[in-house]
Amino acid sequence: MGARKRLMAEKIKAAKKDLSYAKLKGVPSSPRKMRYVVDMIRGMEVNRALGVLRFSKKQAAQDVEKLLRSAIANWETKNDRKAEQGELFVTRVFVDEGVTMKRMRPAPQGRGYRIRKRSNHVTLYVDAKTNDEQK
Repeated sequence: MGARKRLMAEKIKAAKKDLSYAKLKGVPSSPRKMRYVVDMIRGMEVNRALGVLRFSKKQAAQDVEKLLRSAIANWETKNDRKAEQGELFVTRVFVDEGVTMKRMRPAPQGRGYRIRKRSNHVTLYVDAKTNDEQK
């Protein structure tokens, strides 16, 4: 690795140390289905987001709820205290496409239809709003 690339990598790593986040990789559902759930909680206060996820009928909501609880725990570990009511917010959350498994399904006249079993990766950032951001 070149010197410039290493310096940039160290700078990114140092910036991530201050952030509290959680990643969920290889979830066996399509990214499109996961994005519907993630869009419901983006920018929301954490306790309200947990309530929305708890009562959602979507299967992906269970995975995102578990991920959100993990991100909250990561924030509490980094700050050495429990989060107060209304303090934490979901600042960033995004879904990336994961590995696609390709399978074949028998089709008429000796052909085969391709089945794509998609997966995704979810990244969720949690942070406390400061006084400047609240104004």
